[in-house]
Amino acid sequence: MIQAGANHGKIPGMVSIVSRFVCCLNFLLLSNSLLAEAVNFERQAITIALTQEPPNLNSIRMTDLLSYFVIGHVNEGLLRYDRKGRLAPGVAESWEVSDEKISFRLRRDAKWSDGSPVTAHDFVFAWRQVNDPTVAAPFAAIMHPLKNAEKVQNAELPVSELGVSAIDDFTLEVILERPCGYCISLMAHATFFPVKESFYQSTQEKYGAEVEQLLYNGPFMLTAWTHGSSMVMIKNPRYWNAAAIHLNEINVGYITEDNRTRLNLFRDGSIALVRLGAETVQDASNQGLRLRTFVTGGVAYVWFNHRSGHVTSHRKIRKAIALVFDTNLFVNKIIAIPGYKPAYTFFPSWLNGVERKFSLEYPPTIVKPDSTQALRLMAEAKKELNLDSLPELTLLTVTSPTGAKVAEFFQGLLNQSLGITVKVDQQTFKQYLNKARAGQFDLVLSSWYPDFNDIVTYADLLASWNPNNRGEYVNAEYDRWFRVLQGSMDLTIRMGAAAELQKIIIDDVPLLPTAETGSAYVQHPKLKGVVRRVLGQDPDYTFARVVE
Repeated sequence: MIQAGANHGKIPGMVSIVSRFVCCLNFLLLSNSLLAEAVNFERQAITIALTQEPPNLNSIRMTDLLSYFVIGHVNEGLLRYDRKGRLAPGVAESWEVSDEKISFRLRRDAKWSDGSPVTAHDFVFAWRQVNDPTVAAPFAAIMHPLKNAEKVQNAELPVSELGVSAIDDFTLEVILERPCGYCISLMAHATFFPVKESFYQSTQEKYGAEVEQLLYNGPFMLTAWTHGSSMVMIKNPRYWNAAAIHLNEINVGYITEDNRTRLNLFRDGSIALVRLGAETVQDASNQGLRLRTFVTGGVAYVWFNHRSGHVTSHRKIRKAIALVFDTNLFVNKIIAIPGYKPAYTFFPSWLNGVERKFSLEYPPTIVKPDSTQALRLMAEAKKELNLDSLPELTLLTVTSPTGAKVAEFFQGLLNQSLGITVKVDQQTFKQYLNKARAGQFDLVLSSWYPDFNDIVTYADLLASWNPNNRGEYVNAEYDRWFRVLQGSMDLTIRMGAAAELQKIIIDDVPLLPTAETGSAYVQHPKLKGVVRRVLGQDPDYTFARVVE
């Protein structure tokens, strides 16, 4: 899943204007912070800040972590993650799994916020919407293990032929296309969340755009949403496990991408938790705040555009760029945030293999920086393309202080090492997603975070049919090995296929992994029970509480 604002850039010539704007924004936010409080024991309420506006809260169409953070608190699927990061019952109270199908028994006390029961029909409707080719859901490929999903998505069969059905109101049957060793772990993902058909149709295609255009079946309900400014989530009294929920209110009091503003809000007692950027880690330490670190499980990377007409579709140019990049330098000198690690592969080190971690069983070939070889490849590429010099490349990014540093690093690196001129295209996160989907870039700074606990969650991104394959990379050999990984129940065969995929990624450079992501953050001492984990919404305040 895409991380909002993970890597961003700065438009040259806009520094003074942006600086004045940020100063004014900081003043307004800090003035407003006098009205907020980080924690309140009596009310069991907390105030937090987000870095960006969630692009949308329609679980059928969402692709980013900010939207998933909100939807994961206000809605729930068949399964969810517990306090220890394990899969646990959600709307489904039990299930049976075989090679051919999965049968879910839904709990009768799962309710929508309008008081109606959550039924198997709500899942059937939502899943059919995701697979309907006229909807073009960005995460449709995650449902490929379902019977006929690919044929439905390719308009070869009607959506009624999708392998999901309501046996009765509280029994959901899922027929599989092939044996699937990871399918249960998919069911906690937002794309598999239920949607009530009658309510969805009443919103006239604006489902999830406003508070009143969304139904809730999770621990909290969204009761206020001032776009670009604030959100309020309150405890859902109809949630089936409401007795286990301590917080009465999660107030998103601020939405600001500025790291120092958020740290100042925390220091002034206005927000209860703040993630630190490169420029605020040292500030927090100097102020005597207790720093916590967390391995977030994602991979930061640079997408290359493989579409016709983009020089980044030439393998030797991609290889040259990879040969002048040093992941150790990038992590330690540029990112400089505790928890980040060098990335030598697109498959991060937390992923499991057969008996140990995948990276230990199948260590990647480490490509060491080699400027001489990089320049030779560049010369060969220009000759093959009949170019005296490369055209200016566009680097698409999202705005943020940390991201500005990252964009400037790549801008300088490619110019100084390879003579490539780079223009930074800085956009709001929503517009960034639109331009990335449309292919309006040569390079994109991005991050991918896991959707479920299997290496497929990363490998699938480069499959030729995946809508999230922003660079439109196509490699028949990659697709062939991915099918083996996806379709086998034998773990040894699956991990062997993943190793072949890893070789292709390193050799063909469809994208350039830059770092395994981590997080340094500070948390109010009276806020307890916050869960940080690789999978699911993060941070997860579902079972948090305020102590005296």
